[in-house]
Amino acid sequence: MKNLPLTWLRSFAALYETGGIRPAARLLDVSHSAVSRQIQDLEHWLGSALINRREGKKRLEFTAAGEMLGRDALSCLNGLEQAVTTVREARQGNSVTIASVPSFAVRWLLPRLGDFEKQHSWVEVSVIVDQRRNAPVDYSADLILRMGPGAWPRERTTPLMDDFLFPVMSEKYWIAQGRPQNPGSLASLRLLHDRDPGSSWSRWKQQMGPSDFDIRKGPRFTSSDLVLRAAEQGLGVALARGCLAEESLRSGTLIAPFGDHKVPIPNAYSLIRGDGTSSRTAMETVVNWLFAEAAGSSAIPEEKKGK
Repeated sequence: MKNLPLTWLRSFAALYETGGIRPAARLLDVSHSAVSRQIQDLEHWLGSALINRREGKKRLEFTAAGEMLGRDALSCLNGLEQAVTTVREARQGNSVTIASVPSFAVRWLLPRLGDFEKQHSWVEVSVIVDQRRNAPVDYSADLILRMGPGAWPRERTTPLMDDFLFPVMSEKYWIAQGRPQNPGSLASLRLLHDRDPGSSWSRWKQQMGPSDFDIRKGPRFTSSDLVLRAAEQGLGVALARGCLAEESLRSGTLIAPFGDHKVPIPNAYSLIRGDGTSSRTAMETVVNWLFAEAAGSSAIPEEKKGK
């Protein structure tokens, strides 16, 4: 480890992430000549080319070795940066750090934090997110919220709540499609797909049918938050997790015309205890609050089932 050229690797990771010398330099706040020189030094040190330098090529191309090193260097340095940030921001006693995937943090956790702070002003809650849904859990946080039961250590993990899947869309899209009230009309609507396998249209089809329902059509989105935002913009009909769609249903940006047709998701979310340094009193206060909020979550407002 002592021989690793970390400065050079940092420059190459920035190059791999941004796709260019100048944007990498802006990201690192150094000159582009410094980045270029460090990449050359790294290649010389490795004894292997990392970039294909072909005359006439305007687009940056990585060699096979460059692809492998760039991917792994970026992943490792991002993980290291997150760990350093967590340590730097750690507080004693009253601070509790919650790690979560972005969709759950944005759609469920953050809308509730204001009420928590009013009830427990002495506790300071920080939230960190990780876009990689299937990444190993980073136990440096005090509490980790994950979608699905997962392969987490049983002694650390407690099921937080169940959920339901049901179709949602904007009211404008619903009206434009003739105000459909029967799930059978889904065959004629534009489906929006979530990359999360737990929220897939195939899961709906298995339990709700019909057998000839073509679920292959429609665009794909990388997160539950994105697919719900697409539905809010009138791009089609999304299959929503109830607790993630709560705020949109209440505000009217989404409606659930087929609200009575729901596919259950047992143990949809899990709470995992990490290795954080918060006091037991502060952490248990947050844990009790999370379970209280979970107990009242995932309801479909009756007035939003369709007009």
